[in-house]
Amino acid sequence: MLYFRVLNTLMKVLVCLNIPDVGVTLMKKAGLEVTKWTNDLPMTATEFNNEAKKHDVLLSTSNYIIDRDFLSENSHLQMISQFAVGYDNIDISAAKSLNILVGNAPNAMTDATADIAFGLMLATSRKMFFMHKTIIDDNWGHFKPRANLGLELKNKTVGIFGLGTIGLEFAKRCKGAYNMEVIYCNRTPNTKAEKELNAKKVSFNELLERSDVLSLHCALTEETNNKFDATTFKKMKSSALFINTSRGGVHNETDLINALNEKEIWGAGLDVTNPEPMHKNNPLLQMENVSVLPHIGSTTVEARDRMSVYAAQNLIAFYKGENIPYQIS
Repeated sequence: MLYFRVLNTLMKVLVCLNIPDVGVTLMKKAGLEVTKWTNDLPMTATEFNNEAKKHDVLLSTSNYIIDRDFLSENSHLQMISQFAVGYDNIDISAAKSLNILVGNAPNAMTDATADIAFGLMLATSRKMFFMHKTIIDDNWGHFKPRANLGLELKNKTVGIFGLGTIGLEFAKRCKGAYNMEVIYCNRTPNTKAEKELNAKKVSFNELLERSDVLSLHCALTEETNNKFDATTFKKMKSSALFINTSRGGVHNETDLINALNEKEIWGAGLDVTNPEPMHKNNPLLQMENVSVLPHIGSTTVEARDRMSVYAAQNLIAFYKGENIPYQIS
C-alpha cells in the first residue's frame, strides 16, 4: 500500500539508540532530518517521551516500551521503524488505531542468529561453558573417565518450534553438520524445508516427545508466552537439549530450572532469558549442562549494518510515498 507525503516537506527522524551509521547516512542523503541518540545507555522514559514530541517518526529499538499510553501522548507520530525483527515492545493495535505505521527489519540477522542457536546446541551438548569455568577456577584436575560427559549430535532428531527463515537456516546447519532428522511445528507447512531437508511437520506433542534437540524460533505472542513450562518440559526426553534464541518470555524460567534439576531434560542453551537481563546469581549460570548468552543473536557487524539499512529504508520509502518494504501495520 502506498502512503503519499508532500515531497520536500521536512521529516524529522529520532534515532533512539547509537545504531551503525550506514542507515543514518542513507536517511540524510534522502533528505530526512536525523537526530541520533549517541549515548550507550538508552534514554529514560521521560527523555524518550520528550524527544519523541519533537519528531515526526522514530527509528526505535526494543529497549523502549512503546505502549498505548506513550502512543496516545505522541499521536502526532507518523511512523515507527524498529531496529529489530521482533516488535513485542510496540503496541501494534494502539499504533494502528492512531494511524501510526510500524515497520521492522526482518531477515537482517538470519544467519547471525542461526549461528548462535547452532553454537549453543554444540556448547551445551559438550558442557563447554562449564568446563571453561573449571580452568578459570583452577579446577582442571586429573583425568576422570566418567566425569562431565557430553552428548554427540550426529544422526539425532532436531525439533524446531517456529520454522521460519531463521529456523530454516538453523535446520540446514544441523542437517549439513550432523545429518540430523528435522521435524517442526508450525501453523502452516514449510514446503521449502520439506523439499530441501526432508523436514516433517508434526504436532506440538510429537515435537516434544521426539526431539533430541528442541530449538525455538518463534515470535513472542499471547499464544507463545510461557508456552514452554512445567507441563511441556515433562513431555520432553530426559536426554533432550532445550535451545531458545527467540524471546525469553516463551519459556518459564522457574519451570526450566526445575526441569533441569529434576533431570526431566538434559540441558539448555539460552540466548534469551526471562527476565532480561538475567541476575548474576541465577542458578542456571552455575549448571554444568547449561549455556547462557546475553542476547547476542544479532551481534555481528554484517547483521547490525543490515538492521540499520532496513530500518532506514522503511522511513525513506514512507517519506517518498513509496511502498514500505518491511511494513508490519
